[in-house]
Amino acid sequence: MKTTPLVVIILSVLLMSCDDKKELKLEEKPPKTFQNKGHKLVSTMVNKVGDYKTLLDKKDVVYTYTYTTADGKSDISTEKYIFDGELSYGSYEHHERTFPDLEGQIEQGFDGSEYWLKHNGEIVQDEDRLKKVAFNRPTNFYWFAMFQKLLDPSVNYEFVKEETINETEYDIVKVTFNSDDNQPTDIYQLYINKETSMVDQFLFTVADFGVIETPYLMILD
Repeated sequence: MKTTPLVVIILSVLLMSCDDKKELKLEEKPPKTFQNKGHKLVSTMVNKVGDYKTLLDKKDVVYTYTYTTADGKSDISTEKYIFDGELSYGSYEHHERTFPDLEGQIEQGFDGSEYWLKHNGEIVQDEDRLKKVAFNRPTNFYWFAMFQKLLDPSVNYEFVKEETINETEYDIVKVTFNSDDNQPTDIYQLYINKETSMVDQFLFTVADFGVIETPYLMILD
């Protein structure tokens, strides 16, 4: 879908000292430039859903998150986020994927400085489990705020192709991220609905766990 950059007209009222008349001065703001077609498509999508400032203005959110993998196993958690500082909390009553060996309620969170884990109200100090919490918390948060963050300077865009799936036409955009230490980063492939300019589904890799060659599919409902 092609879009035309918006040109903002700024009206300045100048008072004329000689005869008190008002003059309107028109000043054009340069149109936004894009890396490529993929960048432009993502920008159009973000304009529809709002940028990260939109989330900051809302301050926080509480929602129920259900995550089911291809093998039928699922987690159901109550997620709570504070957008300023990206603070995160998750309470799991059903957790077939996350620590399935632990029975009962699991709570995990990020308080702005460290990650923590509780099992049935008791603090868990196990280092291996805390490493998983350190992956889960920012990942869940990012997936919630992902589209609002896709115009960050560290993001790269590549238009891949057009494709029709179940009679719906899509523009497919590959998204990668700059890495400070040259380590592999996650790769996303967005399926942007041509009619709505929204993402209906995306493929993603998980570099931290070596899932690179065969990406996962996330379908949004």
